[in-house]
Amino acid sequence: MSSCVEPAAERRCSELVARERSGHTAVVLEELLYVWGGYMSVGDEEVFLPSDEIWVYDLKGGVWEVFHMTGQVPSSMSGSCGCSLDGNLYIFGGCDDNGQTNQIYSVDLTDGKFTWKKIVQEFGSAPSPRDKLSCWVYNGKLIYFGGYGHKVLSDLNSRNRSFILDETSWVEDVFWGWNNEVHIFDPVQSSWTEPQTHGHPPAPRAAHAGATLGSKGYVCGGRVMETRTSDVHCLDLDSWTWSEINPLSDVPVGRSWHTLTAVSDTTMFLFGGLSVNCKPMSDGWLFDVETKTWREFEHPFKHKPRLWHTACASKDSDVIVFGGSCDYILLVDTGHCNEALVFQTQPYPLFRICEDYVAKNVRNSEKLRNQLPLLPPKLLKALQRRISFYRPSKKQNTS
Repeated sequence: MSSCVEPAAERRCSELVARERSGHTAVVLEELLYVWGGYMSVGDEEVFLPSDEIWVYDLKGGVWEVFHMTGQVPSSMSGSCGCSLDGNLYIFGGCDDNGQTNQIYSVDLTDGKFTWKKIVQEFGSAPSPRDKLSCWVYNGKLIYFGGYGHKVLSDLNSRNRSFILDETSWVEDVFWGWNNEVHIFDPVQSSWTEPQTHGHPPAPRAAHAGATLGSKGYVCGGRVMETRTSDVHCLDLDSWTWSEINPLSDVPVGRSWHTLTAVSDTTMFLFGGLSVNCKPMSDGWLFDVETKTWREFEHPFKHKPRLWHTACASKDSDVIVFGGSCDYILLVDTGHCNEALVFQTQPYPLFRICEDYVAKNVRNSEKLRNQLPLLPPKLLKALQRRISFYRPSKKQNTS
């Protein structure tokens, strides 16, 4: 099934649609998809999307809303690392008009006010400026890994094993490159710490994908220099021990700018990205961490490659992919998208099957329409939201 968001001109005038974008942030809370930031192309220019607005998509009703944000609003940027914890959206890092940043901000998504707060750490030191990193949420803490950014020469001398220099980018004593550092942010203490890890860490990388399963954080693929990988690494978030997983199956091709999403206690869903041959990808894969096997996942969006998109786990193990580009954005930066693609990774429960059946068919069935008033009010309200999703003004793409 696809929740396709068409250009505004093709929709009812009363309906809003989020702008196309790449390098943005998205999270799902309570069947609502929240989208912030990123950039798009206007003519030959790359333009950051406004940082004082957040787009909210009702996954059940299929309707967009946009809200104005106030407070200590971050600068407009792309490549930030976003995650949600206790109803709050946190963003760290990213690249704005002045380059990579290392600021962290939060906004409460539950109070309807959308007021940004810039967090000043009480203890520890923030990581160096970076973008295109990943994050795991575990035990009330935000754990960041990797990314591309800059350091000063004095930092390189003591940390050279965790930083690969981009020899094409340096200015005086400031050097850019890829890292494999692990940093922990504790929102309660407003503190940064850097754990002592054990085992063999992944090579430094950026534009990789990460996911949290239980007490373990996973990293898959990414780019360092001109190499794009498909390796899978696991960090035990209790013992801080790294291990590499050697799959017992065929593996997806190496890639960057893809996504990895936990869809069960043992399974992660990989989608899209830019391949080792610089080809935008549209393949989906499921990885089982217990059997250490990849399985290619059949889906209806093989004609819709995506890179630098977002992917969020939703109800019933759905994965909601939003935005991204369908072009190799380093060469042809015009293919940004504003579609929300819904991937069904598990069989639906009977209740959802029945709800969707009624919502799809009620307009053409007098019998169903006559029975709607017999439903309990709460159930009727939920069903009416779902009926709205299948409204006639909305073009459905199920192929």
